Amino acid sequence: MKFKILTIIVLLSASSALMAQAKVDVTGKWALEVTTQAGGTTRPSVTLKQDGEKLTGHYSSETLGEAAVTGTVKGQQIEFGFNADVQGFALQVRYTGTVDGNSMKGKISLGELGDGTFTGKKQ
Repeated sequence: MKFKILTIIVLLSASSALMAQAKVDVTGKWALEVTTQAGGTTRPSVTLKQDGEKLTGHYSSETLGEAAVTGTVKGQQIEFGFNADVQGFALQVRYTGTVDGNSMKGKISLGELGDGTFTGKKQ
């Protein structure tokens, strides 16, 4: 009998944790702050639309311009990116990180131009 009660408690705890993860919703406009290895800081914005685990959206920055964004959200893990053209140089930009409520943080890969970190706040 004790084993059955313990099993039920464990299953309920696991269900609650999964339900909490499922509630992550990144739909909306995000203000990002990006710091690169070279020491530069930029403040792009990204507008995301979440459909299940799938992300689409629009990226805007003075440095990389405007671009369509695609990506995924799995639990609290987020990944999105786009292709940019910087002075005739093709660049694949990738953001990977975690979401916690109305904030996110993680790493950015700028291909051959190096890496960096980012934080974001939902507007």
